[in-house]
Amino acid sequence: MTSGRVSSGKLAEIGKDIAKAKKLLEEGLLVGIPTETVYGLAGNALRADAVTRIFDTKNRPHFDPLIVHVAPHRPLDNLVARLPAQARQLADALWPGPLTLLLEKTPVIPSLVTSGLDAVAIRCPDHPLAQQLLAELDFPLAAPSANPFGYVSPTTAQHVEDQLGKSIPYILDGGPCKVGIESTIVGFDNGGHPVIHRLGGISLEKIEQIAGHARLQINHSSNPSAPGQLQSHYAPRKKLLLGDLDVLIAAHAEESVALLTFRNHYAAVAMDHQIMLSPTGNLEEAAQRLFDALRKLDQMPVDLILAEEVPQTGLGRAINDRLHRAASN
Repeated sequence: MTSGRVSSGKLAEIGKDIAKAKKLLEEGLLVGIPTETVYGLAGNALRADAVTRIFDTKNRPHFDPLIVHVAPHRPLDNLVARLPAQARQLADALWPGPLTLLLEKTPVIPSLVTSGLDAVAIRCPDHPLAQQLLAELDFPLAAPSANPFGYVSPTTAQHVEDQLGKSIPYILDGGPCKVGIESTIVGFDNGGHPVIHRLGGISLEKIEQIAGHARLQINHSSNPSAPGQLQSHYAPRKKLLLGDLDVLIAAHAEESVALLTFRNHYAAVAMDHQIMLSPTGNLEEAAQRLFDALRKLDQMPVDLILAEEVPQTGLGRAINDRLHRAASN
C-alpha cells in the first residue's frame, strides 16, 4: 500500500481552494481542514487506504478511533444503524457544532475508522469552509486533529504546517478556530440515555438541558471506547505540572519555568514567561486560547511549564480535562 506522506520535503500549500482540496481527497490523499474546534487531518472515511494514511501520518495508534465528519442535513442512514430519540434531539439542537455522537455503525464504515468497535463517532462541523467541502464530496471525512499523535491540537493553519507540512499536500485555511477545544462526545446506553465519553466544546449543562441527565464516562486509559480518551494526550513536549501555582512556583524556584494561568499574573516569574488564558475570567475565551498558549509555552527556553485549573463549570470541565491529560506526559 502506498504511503500518504509527501516525500519531496516541500511544505504543504496553504489556501482556500475547495476544488483543490476536493480533488486531493477524491484521490485518497489527506488535507488539513478547519473546523470550529481544531484543525483536522482529513481523508475519505470510506476508503481504508486513506484512513491508514491518517494513522501513519499522525503516528497514531490503530486502537484510537477516529471521528467521521458529515455535511449538514446529509442523511446518516448509510453510516449508522439507528439513531436513538435523544441522539436526534441533540443533533437537531446542536448540529452543526462541537458535538460528536457515538452511534452503532453500518458495514460501510471501515473497522479501521472505529478501531474495531461497533460504534462510530460522527459530527457535523460548524465551519463554512468545512461545510462547503463536505457538501462537494460524496463521502464523509475521517478527520482527527492535524498534529502528531499526543501533541497539542492545532487551532490555525500555520500550526498544521509547522507539524505536518512535509507530510500532506494541502491545508485549507479557515482562520483561527473559534471554539479551540475538541468536540464533546456523547454516546447512549441501552435505554437511549446520554453518556458523555469526552468533555468538549458543548458543556455538560447544555447536553442535559436538551436530553436530560447525562452520565459521565470519561476514561483515562490505553483502551479507549471513543476518540480522545487516552490518559496522556494534548501534551506539550516539555513537562507540565498542574496545581496551585504559588506552591508550584516555590517548589521549583531553582528551575526555569513558564506559567499558564487562568486570569492572574504572578510576580515571582518574569512576565514574558507567563500566558493568561482570560483576563476577564471568560471560559469560552480560555478554551479558544488554550492550545495556542500551550504551543507558545512549549517553545519558551524553560525547563518546566506550570499550570493551574480553571473553574470546574461549563467549558471549564473540558479545559481541565485537557490540562490533566497534558500533565500526564
